[in-house]
Amino acid sequence: MATNKITDAELAEAKQRWEAERAERPIPATVRFDAASERIILDFTNGASFIFPARALQGLEEATVAELAEVELLGETGLHWESLDADYTISGLMNGVFGTRSFMEAQRRGGQSRSPAKAAASRANGAKGGRPKKAGDAP
Repeated sequence: MATNKITDAELAEAKQRWEAERAERPIPATVRFDAASERIILDFTNGASFIFPARALQGLEEATVAELAEVELLGETGLHWESLDADYTISGLMNGVFGTRSFMEAQRRGGQSRSPAKAAASRANGAKGGRPKKAGDAP
């Protein structure tokens, strides 16, 4: 069995390539929970930020403000809530993945429910003339 040996020069060159590649990508620097807006704010080394509603994540919907504030970076690739036993990849969140497929489908359908109570409320609102006009709308 042949053994490939890496020289010190090859290793140094590989490290330089890695540093150059890393310098071109945004690296997560800090993460925090903003209690006023109930959003998670993720700041990157290039000055960019990614902000999303904390309670939109599966497993965080019923979390307390104190639990949400426990968010921490998990290396350079994830977010972690120790007391909630919840982990999310940053790339997944930035791609809109806030939970399992069934959770995401239920979130999408949320306002589209067709319950008898919703239908009755819609009929009652229609009998009153429908939605009120917004200020500044022409009649």
